[in-house]
Amino acid sequence: MNGLFERKYIIQGIFIAVAVIITARLFYLQLVDNSYLLSANNNVLRKMVIYPARGVILDRNGKVLVQNEPVYDLLVTPREVKDLDTALLCDLVGIDKEGFIRRMEVARKYSPYKASQFEKQIPATAYAKLQEHLYQFRGFYVQNRTVRSYPDSIAAQFLGYIREVNDRDIEQSNRFYRPGDYIGASGVESAYEELLRGQRGVKNVLVDAFNRPQGSFADGKYDTLAVAGDGLVSSLDKDLQILAERLMKNKIGSVVAIEPATGEILTFVSSPSYDPNMMVGRERGNNYAKLLNDPHKPMFIRPIQAQYPPGSIYKAVAALTAQQAGVIDMNTVFNCPGGYRYGGGRAIMRCTHVDGSIPLITAMQRSCNTYFGYTYARMIDSRGMPSPDAYKLWREAVMKFGIGQPLGIDLPGEKSGLLPTDSFYTKRYGNARWGSGFNISLSIGQGEMGITPLQMANIMAIIANRGFYYRPHLIKAIGEQKIVKPEFTEKISAGVDEKYYEPVIEGLSRAVNVPGGTGYSVRIADIEMCGKTGTAQNPHGADHAVFFAFAPRENPKIAIAVFVENAGYGGTWAGPIASMLIEKYLKDTITLPKYIQDRIYNADLLPKPKTEKPQETVRSAPKPSPSPRKDPEEEEEAIFVHHSVLASRHE
Repeated sequence: MNGLFERKYIIQGIFIAVAVIITARLFYLQLVDNSYLLSANNNVLRKMVIYPARGVILDRNGKVLVQNEPVYDLLVTPREVKDLDTALLCDLVGIDKEGFIRRMEVARKYSPYKASQFEKQIPATAYAKLQEHLYQFRGFYVQNRTVRSYPDSIAAQFLGYIREVNDRDIEQSNRFYRPGDYIGASGVESAYEELLRGQRGVKNVLVDAFNRPQGSFADGKYDTLAVAGDGLVSSLDKDLQILAERLMKNKIGSVVAIEPATGEILTFVSSPSYDPNMMVGRERGNNYAKLLNDPHKPMFIRPIQAQYPPGSIYKAVAALTAQQAGVIDMNTVFNCPGGYRYGGGRAIMRCTHVDGSIPLITAMQRSCNTYFGYTYARMIDSRGMPSPDAYKLWREAVMKFGIGQPLGIDLPGEKSGLLPTDSFYTKRYGNARWGSGFNISLSIGQGEMGITPLQMANIMAIIANRGFYYRPHLIKAIGEQKIVKPEFTEKISAGVDEKYYEPVIEGLSRAVNVPGGTGYSVRIADIEMCGKTGTAQNPHGADHAVFFAFAPRENPKIAIAVFVENAGYGGTWAGPIASMLIEKYLKDTITLPKYIQDRIYNADLLPKPKTEKPQETVRSAPKPSPSPRKDPEEEEEAIFVHHSVLASRHE
């Protein structure tokens, strides 16, 4: 009996203890621990993602190139949508009923219980009207964010654009990104994405039954702050960039200008370009499709992706590397009878002049093809070794000038250019018994050689520096601490001693500043500009106009390459563009005659669309007589090189 009585009290004690524990736990959950209250009150709490502002991008003088402006995303939680005035919502958002139905289906498929985007990037003007009626749309709310804005609508290919992340971006970022986030897709926006993007935050907001915010939950105790992205100071000079884009309007080509002492890029033009504001907002998708289908390829980044035969600028490299190799010096003289004969005299590489006995400086000034044909032959055929081995040494020396390899600019997508290996020619000709005559066009920067406009400008920077360069770059400082990437402070040697640069520079100076020089018409008063015009052959159409220069001769401040596709003579088109940009940068004025300026500004050199062939019954208009060729003293060489006669020399 006593045992039964004892068991009764034990069982009662257990029940009482359990009741006390449960009561205490409920007291703690409901009155002490707010984290559970947060979970229990999801129907009146909303987690608001706070998107950080991307870092602002400035030019080298502190002027804004890229900034942010507010937009608003409309989000929806499908299960909360009740008593909706669909017509009013569609009118305020700017969509039709079919668009509404489609968006709701996507939202339900994502999750009936979680918020997802209904409409993206509603501008501030449209949001002002929507905000007045938002309380009528249960289940809908607005999330603030920013988008990019380009005040001057310039430098589109340099700056790049942002886009919404896809599944691959999310996976590659180890889930840093979430659906609805944005990521840099090209240009600087892509190259510096991790610095520009910042860190998102979260704000817990109390809302009432009408979707109206009632303040922060727990005084923001569980919120996290958004951290804005780092700002960037670019190397671009905004005013110079605007001028360069004006000068290249309705032309295909590139302008790249570099500060030789630092490698900072002052101007970066890819033409035709586009307004970067086209890649922002709700019309971005349509605009992107238009740009992709544009026959002039405005999204192609020509300064780092187009590869052209360098033409005359290579002659400077040829003169420098040949001096360093000891096969010529500044006093070396060759005879120019109007062309260089090779292949046992069966083929000729012509000049536009008959120069007779010509030394190195004059050969640079007059761009004598014959001189550099002989120079290349000495580099390949006269060094006491098999020609392929000599070619390897030649190629290694040329590559030190940044030809045939990427320079490492801080933009994605840079091309290396073209500089064939010796094995390329051995395979082409069937054995290794080939010599300079098999690829003689390389001697004047033609044939299989191709370099980018960035590489062209960098060659001029090397010559301006008398033998070295800093890796060309577009961002000179990062964040408030003005951090400079260490790879952009490395001094890189071109492998040629300083003493060998003076005859080359003297020739470049005479080409611009001495009457009869190919660039004399674009000389600048009070500034000794050293430069070279060029007319690079184009097997697919009209020749390309090129001009390379640096200025002033002593303590140079700017090196530039201008390339205008299918324009003809370098002295006519590319030279004036480079001259105006150099003078504007150095003197903040332009003194080139107005009629030349007007011709450049107003010219339309874009390829014309092909017209349909006229019917046979319609008589064709007579063809106009070809324009007379200008005097060779006033323009650059046009080159024809014939290889086929040498095809059997290896036998």
